[in-house]
Amino acid sequence: MIFTASFIQELREETSKILAICSSLNKNDAFIQRINEVVLSNNSNGLLLKAEHFFLSDCITMYNLCLGKEDDKARFVFAYYYDVLRNNSFANEKEIKTLNTLVSTENFKKHIVKIRKENSLLWSNSNGEKYFVPIVLLEINHPEYKSILKKYQNFLESSYGFKFKDSQDFSTFIGLTNNLNESINSDVTSISEKDSLEIVLQELEQLIGLEEVKKDVCELINLLEIQKKRSAQGLKNIEVTLHTVFLGPPGTGKTSVARLLSRIFKHLGFLSKGQMYETDREGMIAGYVGQTAAKVDKVVEESLGGVLFIDEAYALTQNAMGNDYGPEAVNTLLKRMEDHREDLAVVVAGYTEPMKDFIESNPGLRSRFNRFFRFNHFTPEQLFLIFENFCKASDFVIDADAKEKLTDTFELLFSKKDENFGNARVVRNLFEKCVQNQANRIINLPLINQEVLKTFTEIDIPEPRETQSQVSFFQE
Repeated sequence: MIFTASFIQELREETSKILAICSSLNKNDAFIQRINEVVLSNNSNGLLLKAEHFFLSDCITMYNLCLGKEDDKARFVFAYYYDVLRNNSFANEKEIKTLNTLVSTENFKKHIVKIRKENSLLWSNSNGEKYFVPIVLLEINHPEYKSILKKYQNFLESSYGFKFKDSQDFSTFIGLTNNLNESINSDVTSISEKDSLEIVLQELEQLIGLEEVKKDVCELINLLEIQKKRSAQGLKNIEVTLHTVFLGPPGTGKTSVARLLSRIFKHLGFLSKGQMYETDREGMIAGYVGQTAAKVDKVVEESLGGVLFIDEAYALTQNAMGNDYGPEAVNTLLKRMEDHREDLAVVVAGYTEPMKDFIESNPGLRSRFNRFFRFNHFTPEQLFLIFENFCKASDFVIDADAKEKLTDTFELLFSKKDENFGNARVVRNLFEKCVQNQANRIINLPLINQEVLKTFTEIDIPEPRETQSQVSFFQE
């Protein structure tokens, strides 16, 4: 007999602690946002992968490192981690005989191969990073870094019986040491060498709603393509600006579209790198004379060859605190845009009316920004599709009564919206509330199977007016 009931109980306790860590990380917006930026993903709906996905991918990387030493025990531990991280399912130690028989079958071995193939994630850059969770935790200076390394060490020790002298010995073994001192800029989104214009256009098309924006992007692509053909034939071209204004409420995909634009400009040959640097007022304005220009220079340097995305750009010229260096930031930016006009695109974004005032506040802005993309509120049907995508990404389904209640909720939210309505952000908050409600409902049930774990019922969905009151409260 390979496994004992006590060994499986130890696995249950260890993986339960990992789930608790993942749950905490999933609530950390900085971590979730950053780790989803560094992964090469086919997901183009703006949905974010959870910490469990990355933890499992890291386990696969470690598992692959030791394939030459793989045995039934290693395969079983790996499968146990997979069932916990992806399905929240724990093997029953009372079925020890069945489990010992199962691990030696060819079907089980094929199942392990399939898990490794379908759950391994790739980095969006080519800097040689291997492990998602510890690298991003280190980057954002998160206190769970050492704890995660210990969990990774426990995984290999449980699987293969390895004994490491200390955490440094373990880090060296899995090849993590070389990454510890690397600095990854958390504001920069790079692109993969495998990326292509066709891939970007597919991702654009899969975005929910945004029909007007999609049309504008396609028309811009057509213009740039023809400009290239004219140049190839020795014909003169008009000067086409890549600088763009995004107008619209929050949660409507402005950041996602800006990332797509940076890749499009790269593939069309108008930018050399195609990365996107994201910043806002805080990232550009300092509190003392002379420092603002230096901050603007920094963000421009990071953006060269790609797109500089400035969210809520109107805040640069809204002086709310007496002495303000917003005009200095704008003037410095305009000069840098002129200095690097061959290899820099600036996208400014924010609410419609304040952004119009921002562009009109400076003649230089008016002359350089003459392309406008308008992002509209999502319809109730589109809000529901976004909720469904959150469910698919997290292995949830919605029963008929819950769907009806959600439909009522999104129709009420849409009818009561104002310009501050958060759209996809509101949907995400509602989804997380439903997850909490479902957990409270099922925690004391005598029998909890997979169907129960993944199903939202009508009782899990907050009352429409309750959701609306929450939205109104946060808007105020």
